[in-house]
Amino acid sequence: MAERPYTLLSCGMSIDGYLDDTTEERLLLSNDADFDRVDEERAGCDAILVGATTIRQDNPRLLVRSERRRAARVARGTAANPVKVTVTGRGDLDPDAAFFTTGESAKLVYCATASVAGARDRLGAVATVVDGGDPVDVHLVSADLAARGVRRLMVEGGGSMHTQFLTRDLADELQLVVAPFFVGDSRAPRFVHDGAFPAGPKNRARLAEVRQIGDVVLLRYALSDRFDEG
Repeated sequence: MAERPYTLLSCGMSIDGYLDDTTEERLLLSNDADFDRVDEERAGCDAILVGATTIRQDNPRLLVRSERRRAARVARGTAANPVKVTVTGRGDLDPDAAFFTTGESAKLVYCATASVAGARDRLGAVATVVDGGDPVDVHLVSADLAARGVRRLMVEGGGSMHTQFLTRDLADELQLVVAPFFVGDSRAPRFVHDGAFPAGPKNRARLAEVRQIGDVVLLRYALSDRFDEG
């Protein structure tokens, strides 16, 4: 078993690097053709990870939308949808969130040590709560996922999760979609937070692909020597 899964970070952002704006309505950063591309990527992964803030703010389902792709997964002997994974310090997630109530696949909640007991009381009926360290260590999360058979992991946000996987050198690939507009509000969440990134000015990431998808652009970066050209 690999020490950690092949890890793909997937993100959409505005031209000026924001994941969202400051309104209550969700900001759409992509288009139907790109949503379908992301669906195909999901279908090829064993697990999808988002941070607790993403669950609270966006209430994502994290399911493979295409019936054909779900059927192909089942034909390969896997669940129709990837395992859902989240990371939380406090463990105060709503058990009725779509993350927990949709799809038949396993749900894993990596929680800070001090909050594990409370999180198990709150979420134990809908998910497996795992002690992720105090604070939660994404190295431990990654190693535990590998031990559970996750070979390919897709990290879909938000900014804190992207930052942690990038700064801890746990990402093999970044798929970054740029939407054709500016947000222009420094209060809005950004793609990444401050940190020491391995792919800095003296160690530039390799741009492996540029693809126009309607009015958005996909930038695909190789971040490790494990990068999958396919």
